Amino acid sequence: MKNILTEIVAHKRIEVAALKQQRSVEVLEQAAWFKRPTLSMAQFLQDPAKTGIIAEFKRRSPSKGVINGTATVQDVTTAYARCGASALSVLTDEKFFGGTSEDLQQARTLNHIPVLRKDFIVDEYQIIEAKAIGADVILLIAECLTKQEVAHLAQFAHNLGLEVLLEVHSGDQLEKVTDHIQSVGVNNRDLTTFNVDFNRSCELAPQIPAGKCKVAESGISNTDAIITLKQAGFQGFLIGENFMKQDSPARAFEQFVTELANKSVQ
Repeated sequence: MKNILTEIVAHKRIEVAALKQQRSVEVLEQAAWFKRPTLSMAQFLQDPAKTGIIAEFKRRSPSKGVINGTATVQDVTTAYARCGASALSVLTDEKFFGGTSEDLQQARTLNHIPVLRKDFIVDEYQIIEAKAIGADVILLIAECLTKQEVAHLAQFAHNLGLEVLLEVHSGDQLEKVTDHIQSVGVNNRDLTTFNVDFNRSCELAPQIPAGKCKVAESGISNTDAIITLKQAGFQGFLIGENFMKQDSPARAFEQFVTELANKSVQ
């Protein structure tokens, strides 16, 4: 199978070069949201009054095609926030995931919890853009960045007041964690094949450096998985497809949270 991540990153570099020609850094820095104080996703994830769930708005993916072509950012993200999501994740990649910067801006306008920009960050420009469109957190993917690139981009984000979620897929990638990274996410989905191995999170959890918020990503489809992951030391749980594939992602999330709450008090 072709390496999907390599294809996405190659396209992203071309896309970013074009964006730089369309809108300068100076213009981005004039955006109203560029000056706003950001919210800490790490703090929200560890708030016992919330679920620890980073609920994602995602229209499609390279592996599944269209997941939900009718749900709106307004209906879905406001329901997520209302029902106890600790943070929102919004896809802004258009070519492969059907997302837009406007989706994130709308989520930011409507909600008062941290918003993660879910994209393939390879350039400082995208981090400035993330701040300008209202993001609180950016995603860095260890699989497609060198240790030096991760360190540089994480510090650049930190200097802008943004938090960083570093996504890893194997133990050796944990050497890329730096002081400027607040959360470490273990992606159960292999980004080169898009196959899912749920046990990956539990295997890597003990290896994540102390003091970092632990986030499990992908393949979480039931409340028992959350309970197991909490026991393994995870505080955050990024879930998107499980809700987005339903006719009503908002209702699916509400039911999931209710079931989780009932199990947590047993």
